[in-house]
Amino acid sequence: MRSTGEGRATGEPYPLRGSSVRPPALPAAAAGESAAERLGYRGPTVCAAAGITYRQLDYWARTGLVEPSVRPAYGSGTQRLYSFRDVVVLKIVKRLLDAGVSLQNIRTAVRHLRSRGYADLAQMTLMSDGATVYECSSPDEVVDLLQGGQGVFGIAVGVVWRDVETALSQLHAERVDTGETIVGDNPADELARRRNRAG
Repeated sequence: MRSTGEGRATGEPYPLRGSSVRPPALPAAAAGESAAERLGYRGPTVCAAAGITYRQLDYWARTGLVEPSVRPAYGSGTQRLYSFRDVVVLKIVKRLLDAGVSLQNIRTAVRHLRSRGYADLAQMTLMSDGATVYECSSPDEVVDLLQGGQGVFGIAVGVVWRDVETALSQLHAERVDTGETIVGDNPADELARRRNRAG
């Protein structure tokens, strides 16, 4: 377990007992990291998948909280392009803010999430007591934190990952290499196509 907040230095391991519990299977996007890196998502798609407003997205990008890793905005007329990992991080930021975690601790948590590999993210649980954010990578570490007697909440990053993956599969993406728009498997889009053909 590692703290990503005020309590201890980021990345310093806590002396916790190991776990013999087998880690969960990786979500599909984690297993195919290179495929996920070939797609980018524009602002409206990112907002829909992460559950945030465009105003939040814009503010967080301008203040450096979560900047798009595929393509930043270079001025008027250019659009930011976010990666799958960016969308997962944005959804986690939203949950931490909703739980009352300080912006300073969220910034530290974002840096920590960005430093981790795809496989690490999919198996990670973030726990917070509202002041400090901890990374727990085993059920034993979660139990140890809960036994501290303080109220905590957790975010299973793998679950957030799958939620984002499901949401993005129904929305539009852009191929990073060609700029081609990929239409998601959204039943509402099919209905719109049928209406357009009938009209």
